Formats: sequence, structure tokens, C-alpha cells
Amino acid sequence: MANSPTPTEIKLHQESKLLEIFFDNNTECMLSAEFLRVHSPSAEVQGHSPDQAVLQTGKENIGIVNIEAVGNYAIKIIFSDEHDTGIFSWAYLYHLAENYESLWLEYIGKLDAAGYKRIVNEN
Repeated sequence: MANSPTPTEIKLHQESKLLEIFFDNNTECMLSAEFLRVHSPSAEVQGHSPDQAVLQTGKENIGIVNIEAVGNYAIKIIFSDEHDTGIFSWAYLYHLAENYESLWLEYIGKLDAAGYKRIVNEN
């Protein structure tokens, strides 16, 4: 991942709750705040090993309050539920962009298996 593409531009779309990322290899993506929140690289979400990962529920209507640069290699995202401990490296953001569909389907599958029903507010 050392040679992962790096973002050339990151745009936050507050109303749609989407983070738009343009990478230097011409990859573009739109990642929802919910997707980013439930895939936060923080220990609170990921645990200290895969078997310690915590399924995130109730994040359907989460927003992004702020984005802060972390050196020249990452961003810290502050979510509307005050979660702010995950550092999203360029390599991790690219991983999320490249694997969005499979990661999203895996997350939805885990919610279903846990009996959780997503409720999305349309406002």
C-alpha cells in the first residue's frame, strides 16, 4: 500500500452526506458518511484484531462535521455523533473506494444477520 494513489481533491457534500475523492490515478469515488463511519479505522470500530470488530448500528443518518488534515498522509473525519478517533490514510481511503461495493454488501449482510433494520431519514 506504500505506492497507493493519493487524493488530489476531497470535497464534502454536506446536504447529501457524501465525501467525493479524486485520486492522482484518475480514480474518483463518492463515499457516504455512513459508509465511512462504519468503516472507521479506529480501535472502537475495528477492535485490536478482526474478531474484536464492533458492528456499527444506527449510523444511517450520520453526517460529517469536519475534516482535518493529518500530515501529508491522512485525514481525520469528525462525524455528527462526535466519533473522531479514526485516521483515514490515503491508502485506506483508496482501499475503501476500490472495494466499496463488496464492503457495503458485507456491512448490510452483517446488519441483516444481527436483525437490525436500517431507517434512513429522507430530509
